Amino acid sequence: MPSAPQPYVPPSRPVPQQSTPRPAPAPAYRPASNDTCGAAALQYLVGKPRTEIPVPLQPSQRRVVCSTCVTTQEFRADRQTIVFDSDTGLITSVKCS
Repeated sequence: MPSAPQPYVPPSRPVPQQSTPRPAPAPAYRPASNDTCGAAALQYLVGKPRTEIPVPLQPSQRRVVCSTCVTTQEFRADRQTIVFDSDTGLITSVKCS
C-alpha cells in the first residue's frame, strides 16, 4: 500500500547573525566650563559680610550689587557678580554674569 503524501515543509533557513556590533551610545553633553569668570574661587564669601569682599585686580570684571538694587541684565561671561542682602549685608551669591 502506498503511503500517504507528506505535506511539503520548506527547508529552514539559518537566522543570520549580526556581524557588526552596535555603535556605542553618544556621550552626555557637558558644557566646557560654567565658571568663565573665576566665581568658583570666591564661593567662600557666601554668608560673609560684604566688607570681606577683596579688592579686584580688574574692577571692570566685577560688580557688587544689593539684592534689591536695579541692575542691567546683559550677560558678560567674564564678569563676576557678587550679590549681598540689602537688609543684612551678607553675601548671598557669587556668579558669572
